[in-house]
Amino acid sequence: MSTLFRIPEVQGVTKATAKQQMLKQLVCTNAPEQALRYHGFRTIAGVDEVGRGALFGPVVAAAVILPEKVGVLSRMGLTDSKQLDRKQREKLDRKVRKMALAFAVVAVDAETIDRINIYQASRLAMRLACEQLTVTPDHLIIDALHIDYPCQQTKLYYGDALCLSIAAASVIAKVYRDALCRELDKQFPQYGLASHKGYATPEHRKALKEHGPCPLHRRSFAPVLAADPEAALDAQLDLDDMFDELPPEELASDELVAAEIAPGGTSTDDPVNVLSV
Repeated sequence: MSTLFRIPEVQGVTKATAKQQMLKQLVCTNAPEQALRYHGFRTIAGVDEVGRGALFGPVVAAAVILPEKVGVLSRMGLTDSKQLDRKQREKLDRKVRKMALAFAVVAVDAETIDRINIYQASRLAMRLACEQLTVTPDHLIIDALHIDYPCQQTKLYYGDALCLSIAAASVIAKVYRDALCRELDKQFPQYGLASHKGYATPEHRKALKEHGPCPLHRRSFAPVLAADPEAALDAQLDLDDMFDELPPEELASDELVAAEIAPGGTSTDDPVNVLSV
C-alpha cells in the first residue's frame, strides 16, 4: 500500500524551493492511522530515519506507537522535524516519549553505512527500531520505504509531513542524532558538527579539505572520499586483493561473485554495528 504526492512545477521556482513550499502547506494529522484502524489494525507504528544525506556519523531511525487520542500533538504543531526549530523539536520529543505506547531509537554507524550502503543501512535501522518496540505493531506506516519486518506496511510519501506517527518518529530520531552530533563536536571540534550536524554544508566541506576525514566520516560518500586520496587508493587495493584471493574458476563466474557480494560491496553476513537507545 503506498501513497504518492507529486511536486507541482512552478515557472521561475527551483524544484527544491517548490518542494519546501509544498511541504509547508501539507497538514499533518492522524488520518492515516484512523483509516487503518477502520480496517482493523490497532497497534500502528510510525517509522522514520534522519541523517541519510549526512557525510558524518550514523543514520538514526525511530519507531513510535501513539495512542488513539493525539489531539495534543496536533495542537503543539507536530510535523516533519525539518520544518521545526530546535526548541519545538525538543518540546515535542519530551511529549511524544511521555505519551507513546512504545518507542525505540536505533543508530547504525558510518562503518556499517560504508559496508552495506546508505539505503540498506537506513532500512536496517528502521527494522531494528521496530524489533525493539516493547509493543508489537500490527501495521507500519513508513516515509517512502518498505522494510523487512513481518507485518503489513503502508509506504507514505512525505509521510513525516502528513502522518503524526511518522512525524513523531522523525522528531525523536532527529533530536537524538542532533544531540549526538553536538556531543561529538567536542571530540572533533575542527568540523563544526554542532552547527551542521554532519551534513554537506560549505563549512563542512571546507573543513574536510583542510583536515581530512575523521574515523566517523562516511568514506563511501564522494565528498569524503575526495578529501582523502589515500582512502581511494586503499579502496582500489582492497578490491584488487579481493579478486587476487579468488581461484581462477570463481573469477570466471560473474554470477557467482554477484551472488556472494551484497549491493554495498560486502558479504551480507558481515557484523553490523548499531547503537540502541
